[in-house]
Amino acid sequence: MRFVKPYLLYTVAFSLGVYCNMKSLSMSNVETVIVFRALAPLLVSIFDAVFLGREWPSLRSWGALGVIALGAIGYAMEDEQFQSQGLQAYFWPTLYLFVISFEMAYGKKIISGVDMKTLSGPVLYTNLLGWPPMLAFAAMGGEYERLKSDVTTRVMNGEEHLFPPTGILLLFFGCIVGTGIGYSGWFCRSKVSAASYTLIGVINKCLTVLVNLLIWDQHASMDGILSLSLCLVGGVFYKQAPMKKVDHDHVDVEDGCGGTPSKRRADDDGIELAATPLLESTVQSRPNRGISNNGR
Repeated sequence: MRFVKPYLLYTVAFSLGVYCNMKSLSMSNVETVIVFRALAPLLVSIFDAVFLGREWPSLRSWGALGVIALGAIGYAMEDEQFQSQGLQAYFWPTLYLFVISFEMAYGKKIISGVDMKTLSGPVLYTNLLGWPPMLAFAAMGGEYERLKSDVTTRVMNGEEHLFPPTGILLLFFGCIVGTGIGYSGWFCRSKVSAASYTLIGVINKCLTVLVNLLIWDQHASMDGILSLSLCLVGGVFYKQAPMKKVDHDHVDVEDGCGGTPSKRRADDDGIELAATPLLESTVQSRPNRGISNNGR
């Protein structure tokens, strides 16, 4: 259960983020969601400094984050959805912003503080725990009724296959890609700060914008696209904040029996993990074990 609890909370946050994303796309266009996603590094940088033991961003990084915010404001001024629906169009994207920011910070917390022996641990836990909410979302979206109707139609028409072979192949390919995303995502999250990982996701949205421009007609004006590009440029110039430093290489902590203080080695990045609020409870749950590189 000590592994299930932290990943269960992460799965709840992830599922809520998916739901907010779906509602956002139903209320506005894809660029609106991307811009609010681009604002997430602002919040995650604060979480990094307050909860995850990072220094506050440098002036260069604050400037880059300011450019992202400026681009988001410029986009909002050009967004037709904002002009027609006002703040109503931004309720779900705003909620999505806060949920995704918490998810990014908490994901870094558990990959650093929960001692998994292999990278498969986070992937398996998040995918297995994510099944129930995804099945629930499918029911809410009427997917089962559409599947039943499609199968019934194929049976009545006497078709050879209940499910189209092309669809099965695409489903199998999607499972492979999804598994690869799971492994690469958790590996990347373990190597960089929460804010940097969030920015990587923002930059990845460039391709989404290009595809949206080529396929759909519900996109922002050219000025809005330029404002969105400004957000992405700001993300490029962001520099990851270092870990906070301590004045000594060792810190005194009580041993597991509550006796004489013993020496525990500080984290390689220069900070004792037990000194950070979000990691304190996890570290204290393993009092007889030193902090090793495998727990980072």
